[in-house]
Amino acid sequence: MALITPILALIGSLGFLLYGMKLMSDGIQKSAGERMQRTLSLVTGNRFAAILTGMFITMVIQSSGATTVMVVTFINAGLLTLVQSVGVIFGANIGTTITAWIVAIFGFNFKISAFAVPLVGIGYFLSIVKKAKYLNIAQAIMGFGMLFLGLSGLSEVFTPDQLGFLFKIQGDGVTAILAGFLVGIIITGLLHSSSAFSAIVITMAYNGLISWELAAAMTLGSNIGSTIDAVLASFGSIADARRSALIHVLFNVFGTILALIFFHPFLDLVMFLTPGHANSNIAIRISVLHTVFKILSTIIFVPFVNQLVSLTKLMIKDDKQDGKKVFKLEFIETMGKDNYATYIISAEKAVSDMCDVVSVMFDRIQIGVTKRNSDYLEEHFMIAQQEEDYVDQMHEQITHYLIKCGGLQITEKQRNHVSNMLQIVDELENMSDNCYTTIMLIQRSIEKKMKFQTSDMEKLLPYVELARQFLQFIHININKQLTKEKLDLARELEDGIDAFRKDLKKVARKRLESGADVKSELLYIDMVRQIEKIGDNCFNISEALTAS
Repeated sequence: MALITPILALIGSLGFLLYGMKLMSDGIQKSAGERMQRTLSLVTGNRFAAILTGMFITMVIQSSGATTVMVVTFINAGLLTLVQSVGVIFGANIGTTITAWIVAIFGFNFKISAFAVPLVGIGYFLSIVKKAKYLNIAQAIMGFGMLFLGLSGLSEVFTPDQLGFLFKIQGDGVTAILAGFLVGIIITGLLHSSSAFSAIVITMAYNGLISWELAAAMTLGSNIGSTIDAVLASFGSIADARRSALIHVLFNVFGTILALIFFHPFLDLVMFLTPGHANSNIAIRISVLHTVFKILSTIIFVPFVNQLVSLTKLMIKDDKQDGKKVFKLEFIETMGKDNYATYIISAEKAVSDMCDVVSVMFDRIQIGVTKRNSDYLEEHFMIAQQEEDYVDQMHEQITHYLIKCGGLQITEKQRNHVSNMLQIVDELENMSDNCYTTIMLIQRSIEKKMKFQTSDMEKLLPYVELARQFLQFIHININKQLTKEKLDLARELEDGIDAFRKDLKKVARKRLESGADVKSELLYIDMVRQIEKIGDNCFNISEALTAS
């Protein structure tokens, strides 16, 4: 029992610590995570702005792993470039040190249970209040309390009397340093959290279970172990997403190797920067080490961002292209963990890309109406076929992806948004069919050398332009919730297209009655009908956007 009791206490305390960190991170991410993730998706090419963004997001959501997974996901979705991602990854590494500071400052200066137990209670009672807006905040508060309960348990069990026999490696020799370094890699990889491991290391060092040198080596090792989430998220992704994960690994590995080469000078620098120097609180000293290592690594590697990107391009080759444009949107379940908004943002980007392709197809109609000759067929018809096929691929892939999103534990608002995106994707696919049908009608009129009166084509141009304006309106607002005023504008555009269509069909029928060429007039009426269908698709999308 002398052996089993402390080991069971260790398992229980670790459970409190890890579950508390998960609850806290989940609660924060659910209440502020979507805004954070949307901020991340708008990162610019300015590397310093990217560093600050990555640092801020990681400090808020308490997980560098979650941030880097988001980065990999957004690169895969085309929301971030590889170069933009580098600064975010550097910033995330700095931001993750916040947990060590929380533990060092709050964990050992007064009796933890004095505020940990009340926090759990407050969080629980807040969670049973029926107003859903309190649930995520309650979850974060409960997690914060459970984290410190776990830390309190670890502090009691990680003592020389209880588990001292498990930690015989002490000192600052090469063997001890390498052993601690490897332990840091392995345990962090298993826990999937460098923050949790930092809390464990700080607790052991504070209780005298491990030396300052061993604690430093373990902390350095944890930086490599923490890359596991980004690596897992990159499986099955595009080349640049895999390169981003590799940059995360290389940054931590190169930085750690430099720290190990200059191990004792590095520790002397940390000691010098820590208030109290050699007499400083070891918990604060480990937090300083963690932060100084991350900041120094970033300072060293920031000037070499382009070289780092080039190196990853040498190590990971471009995706193979068979000449045919293929659309892929894979639902990688390891990529986002509980960051469900990441999936939805990626789907929004895909829907926006689909709208881009349909808009280009419609532009080919407008060109065809004004330039109805053999040159038009050579320049546009084959490309329109490829675009129509590509939109069909997008429809299939995005629909499958959105169905998967609907199976996640997302909010009711997000679920409605996913449902509306499914409808929008269907409408865009129908619109591409209508565009292609119209282009084929133009092709037939050219090949059959059909004659149309100049006035007929002139009347058709403002009709097509009105439909183009409606499609442009959709393109601008594709991932926004439409206000009542904007829906009224959409209705005006739809009514305008309907009125135009009635006039054009009436004129075409009169010409038929007066003996005009039947085939030409029927084809003209078909073109008018197809443009009207595109207007109907646009209005249906407008209604879906209003409901989002």
